[in-house]
Amino acid sequence: MQAKNTISWRLFLCSCLVLESSSQHFGAQTQFICTSVPKDMDICAATLQNSVPGEDLKTTVMHLRETVLQQKETIMNQKETIRELTSKLARCEGQSGEPGGRRKEAGNKNTMGDVSRGPADTLAQLSQTLQSLKQRLENLEQFSRSNNSVQANSLKDLLQSKIDDLERQVLSRVNSIEEEKPGLSRNETEQRGRVESTLTSLHQRITDLEKGQRENRPLDKFQLTFPLRTNYMYAKVKKSLPEMYALTVCMWLKSNASPGVGTPFSYAVPGQANELVLIEWGNNPMEILINDKVAKLPFLINDGKWHHICVTWTTRDGVWEAFQDGVKRGSGENLAPYHPIKPQGLLILGQEQDMLGGGFDATQAFVGDLANLHIWDRKLSVGEIYNLATCSSKAQVGNVFAWMETSLDIYGGASKWTFEACRQLN
Repeated sequence: MQAKNTISWRLFLCSCLVLESSSQHFGAQTQFICTSVPKDMDICAATLQNSVPGEDLKTTVMHLRETVLQQKETIMNQKETIRELTSKLARCEGQSGEPGGRRKEAGNKNTMGDVSRGPADTLAQLSQTLQSLKQRLENLEQFSRSNNSVQANSLKDLLQSKIDDLERQVLSRVNSIEEEKPGLSRNETEQRGRVESTLTSLHQRITDLEKGQRENRPLDKFQLTFPLRTNYMYAKVKKSLPEMYALTVCMWLKSNASPGVGTPFSYAVPGQANELVLIEWGNNPMEILINDKVAKLPFLINDGKWHHICVTWTTRDGVWEAFQDGVKRGSGENLAPYHPIKPQGLLILGQEQDMLGGGFDATQAFVGDLANLHIWDRKLSVGEIYNLATCSSKAQVGNVFAWMETSLDIYGGASKWTFEACRQLN
């Protein structure tokens, strides 16, 4: 063992001397000089004594030594933290389960669409996420003070949503543990107290940052952002659509997702999940589905820019038209002819429904920004659609569904923040 250590010291000394030769003699022939060094002697000091004097080499070696020491200290701190958390969470997991009790099957899914994990893994992951959120919040506060911008507000909204979702997970996990074990241990109580205290502090700090930001915002001047392709981020329209024999649906979209932007909206009714769906999935073009019948739309929108799109349809002969940025791009017929859009359904933004209100598939989720979604129970004229796309003062709002904050419930971390639909036209 001693012989191996001596060889390692000599190899390290050789590397130090080669570094000196390289830094002082660019283009010159490299010389390898190996020198025996006593076991307890500082290797870098020995290197400096046996090498050609040079301030560059000395600075480099000292910098490397300082870096190694800092990394070592960081690793030790992380190991200590991991050791403490592992010990506490292992006790939590061991006490929450009964000997001989049934384990959850690995295939079960939690509310976030992931494979179920044990309490220790889940709480450890949540603890790490909390630390990450605190760091991001500190960066956000600093950025908000120095750059009072719309981007800062959007980050705050996104962070608030994610913290709300995280809080639900933590409380759900804690309640589950309490149900399995009536009496919490002292360590479990302290762990829960720390988590709840951290969440309360984060909520308060974000509330302070957002104070006054939304009070004066018009209810229709907002956008929804879906930053990730998941099966749990979505918004739900609070009321159903009526029975319709014609329709026009218009909205602003921005996305650079590939392949396909996903599903901006889906409307399902009892017995028919695809009553009215707008989707761009995989390498297929964007499509509109009515009663499971499909029409391919000539839209090209996944370039990271805002685009205004409209689709009109009438049940007579199933005639449809598609408009992008105020210009008609395509039309057709025989799309679910003589089939009225049924009432008593559920309109979901950001996800495709495989069943009424659920069955979401992450691969079909919308990724990007969505704003000013309006629905009419009639076919809008070419002029009316152009006014919408160009932000004319004559533009109308949907008589079936109008874009308002109070009309939506948001779930899973999708964010909502101030947005002026036509600012990019100025």
